[in-house]
Parts: sequence; C-alpha cells; structure tokens
Amino acid sequence: MKYNVLPLSRLIEQFASLPGIGRKTAQRLAFYVLTMSKEQAQAFSSAIMDAHEKIHYCSVCRNYTDKETCEICDDPSRDRSVICVVEDAKDVAAFERTREYRGLYHVLGGLISPMDGIGPDQLFLKELLSRVNDGTVKEVIMATNPTIEGEATAMYIGKLLKPLGVTVSRLAYGVPVGSDLEYADEVTLYKAIENRSTM
Repeated sequence: MKYNVLPLSRLIEQFASLPGIGRKTAQRLAFYVLTMSKEQAQAFSSAIMDAHEKIHYCSVCRNYTDKETCEICDDPSRDRSVICVVEDAKDVAAFERTREYRGLYHVLGGLISPMDGIGPDQLFLKELLSRVNDGTVKEVIMATNPTIEGEATAMYIGKLLKPLGVTVSRLAYGVPVGSDLEYADEVTLYKAIENRSTM
C-alpha cells in the first residue's frame, strides 16, 4: 500500500532500501518509528549519524573502528604471524564469535567480480601485500565465501602471495557452498578454520 503522507513514504522507502528489508517490514519499522517519543527518535537518528561520522577503516586491517587502529590490531596477545583474509567486517565479527581464532584479520572490502565491475584494484590488496612483506606473517588464511567470486578472489590472492614465501591456506569446506560466513554458526566456523587446507 502506498502512503500519500510524504514524510512517511520517504521513511518507508529509506527502510526498504536496506539489505534484507522487504516492503512490509519497511512499513512496520516506519510505523514503529512514529510511535517513538521525540527523545527516542532523536537518539535513534543521532546513533546513525554518530556511527556514520566516527566509524572508519582501521589503518592496518581495514576493519571498522572509531580509532586509528581497531582493538584486534591493538591487542598484543594476538598471533601476528597469521592473517585471516575476509570479504567484509561482518565476517570478522563472525570469526570473533568463535573465540577460537587468535590471529589478525585483513578485510578486502569486497570480492573480485567482473560482472559487477569490481576488479583487484578496488579491493584492499596493496595493503595486504604490504603487511605480508614486513616479514612477520607466516600464514595467510583465505576466508572468502565459498562462491564463484569468493573462490576466484582467493585464487587470485593466493597467486600474489605464493612468491612471498608465506603459507596460503583456504578454509575447509565445513562452511556450506553458496552460504555467507556471516550466518554460519560458531562450531561450523571453528571446524572450517581448524581443517583449513594449503592452496
């Protein structure tokens, strides 16, 4: 159903533009926002603007942070000889839920996808190569999603890293093919990282 009240229509459209939000859910969210007190609505919009203005990429791993470097890169207890390469920050959060992986991360910011016009130059690959070149890193775990784009990206990066003398491994297929790491449970992710294989 279309609403002729312009502010309400605009609010519904904004919610509907979010990934995973259909038209009905967008309407429910919009109507819920209308039931909020002015203070609640202000806090909600302020949280969105605050996040948008203060959160940026970590200067080391390209994860999200509100400081120069993220808390994972700053943690001296992390194993600096291992880097887990993921597509985006949601995947870092998924691995951190396992509480088993103690290495560092590198967020690519996407996957190579010629159909979508995304090539290697649009990913944070130079930053990854720079980190591996410093001599501390011994293993790079390719933890991209098991999709065509994920596999192609992993293979491309693997070829770039092989001459640098590091072990390049791939997550074991405990993660179902065609799924997103974000939705995998902790045990599946832990088994996938435990049973990773060399590329």
